[in-house]
Amino acid sequence: MADLGDPGERARAVAEATARCGGTLAGVVTCAGLAGAPDRAGSLLAAVNYFGTVDLLDGLRPLLAPGGAAVAISSNSTTVQPAIPADLVDACLAHDEELSARIADARGSLVAYPATKLAVAHWVRRQATGPHWAGSGLRLNAIAPGMIDTPMVAGMRADPETGPLLDLLPIPVGRPGRPEEIAALVEFLLGPDGAFFCGSVVFCDGGSDALLRTRDWPAAWDISVRDLGQQLS
Repeated sequence: MADLGDPGERARAVAEATARCGGTLAGVVTCAGLAGAPDRAGSLLAAVNYFGTVDLLDGLRPLLAPGGAAVAISSNSTTVQPAIPADLVDACLAHDEELSARIADARGSLVAYPATKLAVAHWVRRQATGPHWAGSGLRLNAIAPGMIDTPMVAGMRADPETGPLLDLLPIPVGRPGRPEEIAALVEFLLGPDGAFFCGSVVFCDGGSDALLRTRDWPAAWDISVRDLGQQLS
């Protein structure tokens, strides 16, 4: 067990994993995370959801054997929840944990949650195609679950402030997801049948994102000079 909100504990987790696996891992899944709550500091979500994820992926990547794979857990809140604070996303991606904590506390954990999960998705897409991952024969992808029937969601539903918010999310298939449905997708992405996935953020949310953002994705690439410069920067 390790407190991924603490940088020292993250380092300890990497060290213990290294010792226990004998220096070689076939796959890594970073699924620890915290939900937003009225009485929870936003900085805690930034520390666990984003920095806990990327520091472990960075630390455990050298242990992955050739052909190994990693899966991070993002969220469909990245696309179906409005007013995500871009400054918090940017601070996370700049790996500025102190600034991220200040912004997250000022904004509150209810919006820090989608911001940290969006930052995870962007980090995965940026890193997956680079020399340390695809260039080294390693696969990195993310899953964006929707509302899943877990204790985390049960806790949110029991809260008088966040509980009613859950009912605002339309789920076309008519029910929340089951943990084993996400686990099956994780297994696929880690296994040989998922070998051509690289930098993908796979939505598994019962259709919520497709319903609310039908024409937002796939988005045509604007290959103007301005846009190309932004893509390459």
